[in-house]
Parts: sequence; structure tokens; C-alpha cells
Amino acid sequence: MTASSPAPTDRPTVRLKPNTNAAALRHGGPWVYAGDLVTDRRTRALAPGTLAVLEDAERAPLGLVAVNPASKIIARMLDRDPAAVLDSDWFAARLDRALALRTRLYDTPYYRLVHAEADGLPGVVIDRFGDTLAVQPNAAWAEAHLAPLTRALVEVTGAATVLKNAGGRARGLEGLDDVPGVLHGQAPDAPVPVPMNGATYMADLTGGQKTGLFLDQRPNHAFAARLAGPGGRVLDVFAHVGGFGLAALAAGAGSALAVDGSAPALALAEAGARAGGVADRFATRRGDAFDVLAALQEEGAAFELVVCDPPAFAPSKSALEAGLRAYERVARLAAPLVAPGGYLGLCSCSHAADLGRFRSACARGIGRAGRSAQLIHTGSAGPDHPQLPQLAESGYLKALFFRL
Repeated sequence: MTASSPAPTDRPTVRLKPNTNAAALRHGGPWVYAGDLVTDRRTRALAPGTLAVLEDAERAPLGLVAVNPASKIIARMLDRDPAAVLDSDWFAARLDRALALRTRLYDTPYYRLVHAEADGLPGVVIDRFGDTLAVQPNAAWAEAHLAPLTRALVEVTGAATVLKNAGGRARGLEGLDDVPGVLHGQAPDAPVPVPMNGATYMADLTGGQKTGLFLDQRPNHAFAARLAGPGGRVLDVFAHVGGFGLAALAAGAGSALAVDGSAPALALAEAGARAGGVADRFATRRGDAFDVLAALQEEGAAFELVVCDPPAFAPSKSALEAGLRAYERVARLAAPLVAPGGYLGLCSCSHAADLGRFRSACARGIGRAGRSAQLIHTGSAGPDHPQLPQLAESGYLKALFFRL
């Protein structure tokens, strides 16, 4: 066992404060916030990632949790059995269940294998790219248990390579470093081609954003591709590796322009266009998205489909109002570029901006651009990104499609 996971009989105990809603945890709630836990000197001294038995205020056990006194999410529920042992078998059981869902959903090995709390591994994200797995251990307990997790991953999936991705805001909030690594096998020395929706995307698994590709947008790529129509002009803003544009070209769009501030991302998008045989209909434009949108309007550009998929403008509650203003501005700048009768797709991956607020911000922006709209579709992440019903944050992705 690791230093942070002593034998079950030696585990410390942590307790909820009186009047805390213990029923929520009994009924599937995954998190305990710092304000709901008795944080005496002993609890504050626990090392991040320590396994402990959680009790309610009457000292009745609720389950096994991972404790991080430095985090606002001070405890994460791992198992209803307080005596559970987090060895390779424990991880393998959860991974088997996760894999069974994905193999039912997809006939190719490109998907999110583990979506954190919703798959019973709080704070852990694992994306599969063929025989290579990219793991994001975004919680201290997972960092401490990487060895048994990796062994189980190789056993369950037969993966040749397991990479550790250490980017992202969540690790910083847990007090973890940002150093990536190779947990098993050998890192790929070139971007990995990923087939989705008839297109080919190039995923940089060692130096790209997130784990290399935004797999959560797969169903929204497919829906948007239908809107472009045969021969349609497509503008893909905040394009990353060309998600919406390449899918639309694969479905028969006439042209696609991808806009992003990252030269490496656009280079990957161009490589994907070549791999998919659509390079002659694909172009890129590097620059600040807001500036490029304004410049395109000055140039009199028009598109049958415009899609904007920005980064999280509202990653926290404190950033919510500024984030909503940014989403409104995106809609206001993008709407004038949509040809009459064309379509506008607007996306948000912000946890703090719920669907209602995001939809209102988009509608304000469209209205202030002088356009009228029909909301024709509301999308979310694909089913390989399941939601935990007791955790609203697991339903983070929102995609709105308007006919203008």
C-alpha cells in the first residue's frame, strides 16, 4: 500500500458537522466541502490524498473518502465500504464497468474511458486514443495511487502506452504539480490520427491542450456538419485542431476557415485536413478570435455555418459575470457573419455558467447584433462523458445552435 493509504483498520476518521446534509452523501453525492467537515488540528494535519473513514455527526460511517485539507473539496467519496482497499483489483472493477459502456457505444477505440466522479473515480479523467491512454489525475488521492491505477489500466484495456497529463486548472487547486510523464510504454513521437464523424483529427498527446483532443464535442460536430449543407461555407472559431470545420468538410461542406490563436493547434488542423483529403477546401487564420471576427465583418465575409467553441470564460463563480459578458460578445460578433437563413453554433465548457445563463447571454448577443434567431438544438457532451445526477458540474458542456 502507498504511504497515503494505510490498512483499513489504521485509517483516520473524519466527521461531518452537525446539521450537514448527510443524506445527500448517502444518496450518491460525491463531495464534502470544507465548511461541512469538522476540521480540527488532526484533520488539518492529514496529508493531501489521505484515505479516511467519513462519519456523519452521529458517528455513523458513510464510506471511504480521500481527504485534502488544502482543497475546498475537502473530501471525495471513493467507496461506500469504509474498509475498501484501493489496489489494482479495486481499480480494475471500476475500469471494467467504464469500458463496458464505451465498447457498447463506439466501434472504434477513441473515447473518454473514465469521466471522473460519474465513473466512480473522482477527479480522474482518462481518454483513449487506440492503444494509448492519456490519464489526468486531477485529485491528490489519484496522484498517490497512480501505480495500481496504471497496472489496472494495462490489464483491462491492453494499452501499450499510458501517459500522465498534468495540465489544467484542477491540479493546481489540489496542490499538484504540472509535470507530465510516461506511466507505461513509450510516448508517441508524432501526433496520433483519430477518426471521428468521417474526419481525421491529429491529436498531440504529449504537448497539446487537455489530453490532445476534445472528444466531448463529437455529437455536436456531427450535428453542426449537417447544418453546413452541400457546398456550404463554414467558419470554425476557437477551432483548436479543426473540430467543427473538418467534420463539416467530411459531410460535404464547400469550404472551412479555422480561426485560433495557437499556431501549433492550427498546424495540427491542417495536418488533419491533409489526412482526410480535404486540404484543398480548408484554410486557417491565426489571431485573437474577437479581432478576427471583427475583421471578417469589415471584409464583408458570410458563412452558412459559424461555430464558436471558446475556452471556459467562467471557470469559477467569481468569474461568472465577466464570463457571461464574454459569451455575449462572441455571439454579437459572430452573428453578423451568418448568411441569411444560415446557422450559428455557440458553445460553453464553463462549469459556473449554467445552461439558462449561457442561453440568455447568447440571445442578448444575437439581438444586439440586429439578428433574429430560432434556437433549433441544444447539445451536450457525448455519452462517453456521462453525468453524475448528484453533481451538476459533471454536465459542464453546452452547445446551442441557432438559425438566423
